[in-house]
Amino acid sequence: MTGFRITPFTKEYEQQVIDLIVGIQSGEFGVNISAADQPDLKIIPEFYQKGSGNFWIALQDNEVLGTISLTDIGNAQVGLRKMFVKNGYRGKPLNIGQKLMDTTFNWCNEHSIKQIFLGTVPTYYAAHRFYEKNGFSRLEKNELPKTFHLMDADKWFYYKNL
Repeated sequence: MTGFRITPFTKEYEQQVIDLIVGIQSGEFGVNISAADQPDLKIIPEFYQKGSGNFWIALQDNEVLGTISLTDIGNAQVGLRKMFVKNGYRGKPLNIGQKLMDTTFNWCNEHSIKQIFLGTVPTYYAAHRFYEKNGFSRLEKNELPKTFHLMDADKWFYYKNL
């Protein structure tokens, strides 16, 4: 198996990104969500890749294995979204998820970001452990910044001070 690389999203990978994300959300975890419910996935450059935001993909031989993004919500804050790693590529030995997360931390440091917020689904148990291992703490929905983009499926929320 050859190595993988993390690179900013480009339009040529749009369908792979959509298939990966929706496949994990609905196919693997049974979340009632479709690509149509997530119009941001059709406008990634306009939605994510502006201001202090960005969208990265983990690629191996032009196959998308993982995604992560940040949205600029103002006030030196970002929202972390669309963190997904293809089944079979999670955890060791590749640590794609950790390398994606480290990419966002480096980006935040380079762009003077002070806080990261995220929403997640209660049944993503491994994701909760991963976020907590990376220094995120739970908070209530009413504690989120007003500019944070809420997703209907998200019921649990986390933040990290940088």
